[in-house]
Amino acid sequence: MTPALALAGPLLALTASAHATPADPARDRASILAMQGEYTVDFAFDETVLLQPGYERAPAVRTGGNEVVIVVEDTPTRVVLQHLLVDAKSGHVTKHWRQDWVYQAPTRFEFTADQTWQVRPIPTALTTGAWTQCVYEVSDAPRYCGTGAWRYDNGIAAWTSDLSWRPLPRREYTRRSDYNALAVINRHTRTPNGWTHEQFNTKILRRADGTQTPIAREFGFNDYNKTTEVDFTPAYAYWTATAGYWAKVRQRWNSFLGNAPGVHLKTKPDGMAMIIPLFTQAQDIQDGKTVADTEIDAVFQQWVEKAPPESAR
Repeated sequence: MTPALALAGPLLALTASAHATPADPARDRASILAMQGEYTVDFAFDETVLLQPGYERAPAVRTGGNEVVIVVEDTPTRVVLQHLLVDAKSGHVTKHWRQDWVYQAPTRFEFTADQTWQVRPIPTALTTGAWTQCVYEVSDAPRYCGTGAWRYDNGIAAWTSDLSWRPLPRREYTRRSDYNALAVINRHTRTPNGWTHEQFNTKILRRADGTQTPIAREFGFNDYNKTTEVDFTPAYAYWTATAGYWAKVRQRWNSFLGNAPGVHLKTKPDGMAMIIPLFTQAQDIQDGKTVADTEIDAVFQQWVEKAPPESAR
């Protein structure tokens, strides 16, 4: 058992009986689609269990925002949701994260090394009757995937992932160097006024020789509450203007993430080398200018390459 699995402890019990009831993909899809809408969001992250001598608990993180979740794709076995942030005062729109859901997915990408995601098969026992959620950066670069079944105990719709790896979040990699990966179990739950995203994180220093040092556990809680107090018109206008452009960007990412071995990014962890030109091109589109496919290709050719084969690592 790896240190990450050992540290997960009783949380793995959350998924142990995930397949105890027959799968109902139509009901699951409705639960996923219920995450669309207009929200005020509170983000909270707290380090809990400290795992190294002398380590001091990092300050709690509290942020928030106004976020609309738009359906980009919707089929019986695949749903894509795009998040857009809106500043209530200025109306400024920021393309935020994206979540893709696939029923009984055969493969997924996994964060295996610095700026590297390997595409791997999902064990049949895990993916049967389950949905795989993959999460993407603002540039549509990969972040992490998790697989699990939706459950409806006591009438509450909740999805809990298996344990998987993800890179440091933006709130951390600009100020932390004592760890380089998170071992994470994610849980999404529908609530009367929206939905929540819980993150059970273990901060770990992974080394090239395969050894690992756990630093601390962290609990993340993102609370999405429906609102009618925010004007999301700018977000809808942005997506109407740029949806076609971002579809082309996703196609280019899919050429790397659709099959093994996966993808390696030549950018720094903040990803700004790609975020800036892609966001600039999207703004040009919104301003009525033309962006040639070759301009998108140029960004990918400079910063993206295939991951090394697993056997080469």
